[in-house]
Amino acid sequence: MMSSIGIGVIGMGWMGTVHSRSYRQVPVRFPKCELAPRLVVCADDVEARAVEAQRILGFERSTTRWRDVVENPEVGIVNITAPNSQHLEMVEAAAAAGKHIFCEKPVGRSPEETLAIEQAARKAGVLSWVGFNYRWAPLVQYARQLIQQGTLGRLTHYRGRFFAGYASHPEGVLSWRFRREEAGLGALGDLMSHVTDMAHLIAGPIRQVVGNRATFIPERPTPTTGVGTHFSVGGGPKAPVTNEDYASALVRFENGAQGSFEVCRVIQGAKCQMAFEVHGTQGAIRWDFERMNEMQIFLDTGDETRDGYTTIYSGPSHPGHAHFNPGPAIALGYDDLKVIEAYHFLSSIAAGRQGSPGFSDVAAVARVLAAVERSWLSERWEKVAG
Repeated sequence: MMSSIGIGVIGMGWMGTVHSRSYRQVPVRFPKCELAPRLVVCADDVEARAVEAQRILGFERSTTRWRDVVENPEVGIVNITAPNSQHLEMVEAAAAAGKHIFCEKPVGRSPEETLAIEQAARKAGVLSWVGFNYRWAPLVQYARQLIQQGTLGRLTHYRGRFFAGYASHPEGVLSWRFRREEAGLGALGDLMSHVTDMAHLIAGPIRQVVGNRATFIPERPTPTTGVGTHFSVGGGPKAPVTNEDYASALVRFENGAQGSFEVCRVIQGAKCQMAFEVHGTQGAIRWDFERMNEMQIFLDTGDETRDGYTTIYSGPSHPGHAHFNPGPAIALGYDDLKVIEAYHFLSSIAAGRQGSPGFSDVAAVARVLAAVERSWLSERWEKVAG
């Protein structure tokens, strides 16, 4: 008989809702998963949102106190989708209570908080997970397989970017993401964390960086508490934006590859362009989340009559795809990646082994972001701490 584990979710905005739906889908999409999730309790400081989440998603109870989740003896996993400013306190409490922890990126307001969070979980001996969902796209996993097999030869170039224009409207609300005291880093933490994790997955560790930053929209209207998302437009009186809208970096990988990262939350045109291009001595791959079910691949076959990129489509032969549909080019979506993510976390708990991406992975990302942040002040290349 399949065993179950109690889930407690803290923060019932968009992301908390996505996580909750994902747990519900795991037994449907991955019927061989050895651990069945049970939605025990959801928490949000806005009572109406907590109650509505309980009703819609099927939690057994709801609360406005996040500590009720941590202290509940029926909860085995504490799932944190609260603002960055609360991550450290929540993780430390959950780790002390012996609960396994899933925390959305960037896991804290700053690289220093991320490293403290990783240490707390490691010392407590609990298993951890991080919301780096883009890595679970079937074609991304396939690209990683090709690189590990040496299909592209020695890697020489990597370009990563995340252009998400969710804040491009100057009247977009001043959610917690735009306030340094709550979010910490801006686009560097919110978007560059994804870019860096993907680069680690595809191209490997990073040795040195030099970065740049800018804030293009210096003030925004204040939001109504508990209403809308960070995509909402219009609100109360305007207040200052206190972190960066844009960040970029040149990077040197430990394997000798050279690269560049660029992220922006106020860009026009691009909507959710989480993308990478990787080149090796024998080929190249490029992928873009806006067309996540397609990937372009070039292999140097020596035949100049067929010299160029070929487009391939996600299908059941690629990792994870067959759990959602049996046909090629039948598209998966964002929520499906979160289901795959939840499945792998539950599987790591069932096996009693730390999987990836856990807090050690996000700590590696944090060290890169810290080096980029240092370079803003030094205006020179900075080494990534070991």
